Amino acid sequence: MNIHFSPTRRMQIVSVAAPAFSSLCLLLVPVMPVIVALLLWDRRFLTQYRVQREKFRIHFQALSAGPVEHYFRDVFLRVKQVPVTVYGECVQCGNCCLNKRCAFLESMDGGKFQCGIYGTYLRKFSNCGSFPLHAHDIERYQCPSYFVEGDPRAIWLKSSD
Repeated sequence: MNIHFSPTRRMQIVSVAAPAFSSLCLLLVPVMPVIVALLLWDRRFLTQYRVQREKFRIHFQALSAGPVEHYFRDVFLRVKQVPVTVYGECVQCGNCCLNKRCAFLESMDGGKFQCGIYGTYLRKFSNCGSFPLHAHDIERYQCPSYFVEGDPRAIWLKSSD
């Protein structure tokens, strides 16, 4: 099912949905370790309840600073044509993971990071799989390994000769 919204309607939906979702997430902070422990069948979210609760509080605060709006505007109600081409590959710096504030981010050796839910079905519902969608994503997280080539405002006209 493919639903098309006008840009004005899309922004109206985003202006209501993003703050509502952010508020709901902040209300759920106390129960998130329990919910995630059940969804992932992972006891560490319960055995480290206080630490995990604080991670979710930080995570949801970071989400409400822009990524929720990005998800609703650019991923969930995605415009089919992205005006630029993004090049590069992940170097596991953790910047795109809410500037290293993601509750699921795990530190590795050598100053690298990995996603703690990368191989799970929960990742499908996250904003993560869309990074980087456009230049704003790269700039927001100061990503050192992705870049955008070309000016998205350029219009190419075919010569008639």
